Amino acid sequence: MAASEDGLQLPSLPELFETSKQLLEEVEVANEPTGSRIIQDKVFKGLDLLEKAAEMLSQLDLFSQNEDLEEIASIDLKYLMVPAFQGALTMKQVNPGKRLDHLQQAREHFLNYLTQCRYHHVGEFQLPKTKNNSAENNTASPSVAYANLVVMASQRQAKIERYRQKKEVEHRLSALKSAVESGQADDEQVREYYLLHLRRWIGISLEEIESIDQEIKILRERDSSKEASSSHSSLQERPPMKSFILTRDKAQAKVFGAGYPSLATMTVSDWYEQRRKYGALPDQGRAKTTSVDFKRVAQLQEDEEKEKEEDEKVLQRAREWDDWKDTHPRGYGNRKNMG
Repeated sequence: MAASEDGLQLPSLPELFETSKQLLEEVEVANEPTGSRIIQDKVFKGLDLLEKAAEMLSQLDLFSQNEDLEEIASIDLKYLMVPAFQGALTMKQVNPGKRLDHLQQAREHFLNYLTQCRYHHVGEFQLPKTKNNSAENNTASPSVAYANLVVMASQRQAKIERYRQKKEVEHRLSALKSAVESGQADDEQVREYYLLHLRRWIGISLEEIESIDQEIKILRERDSSKEASSSHSSLQERPPMKSFILTRDKAQAKVFGAGYPSLATMTVSDWYEQRRKYGALPDQGRAKTTSVDFKRVAQLQEDEEKEKEEDEKVLQRAREWDDWKDTHPRGYGNRKNMG
């Protein structure tokens, strides 16, 4: 048994395993909230013990990938469950800021456990994918859609089969538990007892990985939406436009401004320049056409001014003619017809 630097002996592998197993069972059946101080202390303590147990197993090299299941001693079979226990307790950690990290760590532990069970042929099952290559990345072709339906059907059938096996395992475990824990079971019963536990945790690990993959997807989509909204809000906001009178030139602006001192006035050129500054023009961003359009607007204003001046001259002449007719009767000045 290894000793620490201060001379105290470290717990043995069986002690580490049994204590961490008991802590996990207490956490799972506890009535307190998972985020409570009592539960979280048990979670951290259990994870610390399991980490020490995993290091000890690595140093002892207790399990080899080339070793068949029959070559593993019955009393040592239970230590294969150490990664599964680590995954279960990691899922019990409560820290919203680190939830994604905890999910990834728990998935790694569960996958490690399933991989070891495959190496030693504990059960027949399909390992989950190491990367979350979900079906939404595929094209919506008929062949791919049919393949997805086949996969969904096979997954549903696998879940039904796992549920059936789970009930059988739990029933058999309840029959062997009292004999094994009391020490009255023989080696064959002890071996069957731990093999049933291994198969039970295979089903739990597969279900947990499916749940983890779904939660990871939701968390990543939420983070992406938050980043998109924050980047959108960081863009320069357009200031609200105040009410004003739009005039053709500065002369009109002075006239209207004098009549409505509380209401701002603005010429067409000033209005255009302000809209261009805040990017509110339909042609904003087309540098080559901006100057041309501006000249066109200016030319239109000049033409309108000329037309207005001509109209005013015609109107003035018409008014002068009407005034002259009012003061000069018809025939005024015609002296040739005088009698």
